Amino acid sequence: MTELHKRDYEPGRRGALDGVRILDLSRLFAGNALTQVLGDFGAEVIKVEPPEGDTLRAWKTEGVGTHWKIYARNKKSLCLNLRDPKAIEIIRKLVPSAKIFIESFRPGVLEKMGLGPDVLLAINPALVIIRISGWGQTGPYSQRPGFGTVIEGVSGFAAINGFADREPVLPPMYLADGIAGLYGASAAMIALREVEMNGGQGQVIDLPLLDPLFSILSPQAANYRLSGKIKPRTGSRSTNSAPRNAYICKDGAYVGLSGSIQKMAERLFRSIGRPDLVDDPRFRTNADRLKNVAALDAIIGDFIAQRTQDENVAFFEAAEVTIGPIYDTAQILQDPHVIDRELVADYPDPDMGQLPMHHVVPRLLGTPGSIRTPAPELGQHNRELLAEIGITGAQVDALADAAILCGVTTKGA
Repeated sequence: MTELHKRDYEPGRRGALDGVRILDLSRLFAGNALTQVLGDFGAEVIKVEPPEGDTLRAWKTEGVGTHWKIYARNKKSLCLNLRDPKAIEIIRKLVPSAKIFIESFRPGVLEKMGLGPDVLLAINPALVIIRISGWGQTGPYSQRPGFGTVIEGVSGFAAINGFADREPVLPPMYLADGIAGLYGASAAMIALREVEMNGGQGQVIDLPLLDPLFSILSPQAANYRLSGKIKPRTGSRSTNSAPRNAYICKDGAYVGLSGSIQKMAERLFRSIGRPDLVDDPRFRTNADRLKNVAALDAIIGDFIAQRTQDENVAFFEAAEVTIGPIYDTAQILQDPHVIDRELVADYPDPDMGQLPMHHVVPRLLGTPGSIRTPAPELGQHNRELLAEIGITGAQVDALADAAILCGVTTKGA
């Protein structure tokens, strides 16, 4: 373990966001990804869960809720039945101590609960309110269910993903939610700076899953407006530069190779013993290579197919050509760079002994984030948090008896 990462495991280390309390009423992936990032850097994340727990708890592999364990690290759990007015009153009492409030209900539900932005900002005028939804708080689709799968289709992502002769391909992971979570973390910090530096006024952040995903799809709208053409599905090829593809090796493994700048393409041609291709009119410029990409891939693919993955990586790296192996998860975990940089952190876990999870990202050298506490049990922090707002042990017991307070709350604890 490097000195940099030894510090990351210190449970009591102060984070850059120390003192930032977050009330997180969101469900599933986007909100949990957002607060996981902020929690890693010291924010106190209070995860407000329904009696059945956050839906992410139910996503299990071999009976173990790895999603929850990873994305709920560094968080506290408060389990409330928000259908009861007394539970809503508890939320109102916690709002003054919070800097950020997050929810992911369908637009309008928060208002029906009596916790609309006007109510929250009246209680705490400096509060940053993040409202996660599929489509946004306004617009004709605002009331539609908005899971990431639907958004990944509507955004235009699926239409350009995959091969031209096959169906559009939805991502095999939570792309829309993950990108929204990262955008949300940065938006929270932007709004919080406004509060702290420019007058102390809170605000609402409208964070749909659609807008962030659409924003990273490069200039598709501008390109269509200019050309009248819709970007086709090209598999692993690029419509902007060539060569760029995934190529199969002698051992059945794959490598990813890119010659996206002119000098790199020329270096590639010389390295494979084909300097004639530098002046070949089919491949002389990037525009020429894009027009003749099938012929170009055939030449490069034939060379790569004669060598194993390791041999190809070693050969092209020696020639200073951009290449890399295409890994599966097992290979990633064995890679020496991944091991040295500690991209995966092992954390003590009752179910697995050691739970591997992604390390804190990004890496701040002055105030690094840390994995301080494991994901909480449902309602683990009920008594601790309610004591802060003056609710006594007997009152906690009464709330638990009335099923307003749920989870692991035990009488007299």
